[in-house]
Amino acid sequence: MNTRPCALDLMSNLSAFLLLPLVIVGCHESLVYPDVNRHDKLPSDIAKRGPETDHHPPILHAAEFEYPVPLPSFINTAGAEDSPFILPDGNTLYFFFTPDMRVMPEEQLLDEVTGVWVSYKEGETWREAERVWLQEPGKLALDGAVCVQNDAMWFASAREGYAGVNMFTAQWLDGRWRNWLYVGDRLMHEIQIGEVHLHGDDLYFHSDRPGGKGNYDIWLTRWTGDDWSEPVNIEAVNTPDMDGFPFLSSDGRELWFTRSYLGTPAIFRSLLTDGQWGEPELIMSQFAGEPTLDDAGNVYFVHHFYEYGMGIEADIYVAYRK
Repeated sequence: MNTRPCALDLMSNLSAFLLLPLVIVGCHESLVYPDVNRHDKLPSDIAKRGPETDHHPPILHAAEFEYPVPLPSFINTAGAEDSPFILPDGNTLYFFFTPDMRVMPEEQLLDEVTGVWVSYKEGETWREAERVWLQEPGKLALDGAVCVQNDAMWFASAREGYAGVNMFTAQWLDGRWRNWLYVGDRLMHEIQIGEVHLHGDDLYFHSDRPGGKGNYDIWLTRWTGDDWSEPVNIEAVNTPDMDGFPFLSSDGRELWFTRSYLGTPAIFRSLLTDGQWGEPELIMSQFAGEPTLDDAGNVYFVHHFYEYGMGIEADIYVAYRK
């Protein structure tokens, strides 16, 4: 059973396909982005899944949280919402969306709705999600895996002109994300970063780079003012299995991540005590992954719906801290 997050699944095999449209799309560039409605692209043969129909609901293992619940329909649809990132105030949520997990990535790339979306919370109500454009109009890109710190966004992208999936940055300017830049060969090829979480000058990331314990490990590199430091393996949280998708709480004392548990993704947490990361504890299991926290300590994560060995849908869930 494939339990990798669908955002990465879609990006991982697009390099060769992206070489073909380089000549084609340049002739059709537009100065404005298309007006898209992701609900129009949802498959007609898949009914919305929810807790009442879930074959493998998430399992809560920590008494300090309420039982997890899905976010409302302004965010979750019958498609796949994945890779969430909540801002510290709990009022802005970024996520990856694709309308149909069954469709090949080459088709998703052209549907104009697969990519990064954002929803804003007003009072207790989430607003309808909006498309976040991170590429010039008329050019192809498949973006996801967002991390935001202040006015800087880091995101993964398979896009024209680059081989494979790479990390980019963007700047919040005049009410939108602009000035996207490749993070450079030092991070991508020497340090070999995967998905990241930025905490001050510290960049936590997962990677299967040499020197780890096996599969994905969580590593740390630090911006020194003119370069990124040699990465350090966070040995206390890593195992020979997959340990990835790190998220650090705003106070820097909780390291959250995804690890395989009984055959499916699960959420673990390690606490920092006297400068050392402690033994990770299981918080949520059974198709639960990619945790992100607001400053109230509420945990947002992706939950995948699997039925008879096939991925059908993915939603963003939240477990509120009591």
